Amino acid sequence: MTNADGRLVTVEINGQRYPIRTTLDAAYVAELATYVQNKMELAVRESPAGDTLKIAVLAALNIADEYFRAREEGSVQRSSLTVRARELERMLDLALSDESLARAAGS
Repeated sequence: MTNADGRLVTVEINGQRYPIRTTLDAAYVAELATYVQNKMELAVRESPAGDTLKIAVLAALNIADEYFRAREEGSVQRSSLTVRARELERMLDLALSDESLARAAGS
């Protein structure tokens, strides 16, 4: 089923089937569902007596932690790249100004 709002993709997580309306690729949605399923299984191992809601919340917290850490790493990497780009720009400016001075002195 496909329309302007996307297609219906059904995934199974923790024994429950979920119809998802999405414009994303069905294989990608299935990959996301598998990832969540794996996080649910990890949460069950950490809290075997937990009910489904508790397990889902633990899985969500683990996923949020991964997301925040990745976001922070990305921020640090972007900051580092910005510093490096500014340093390279400064070095290029110095090299170009030295070349201009050498040409002016040689004229």
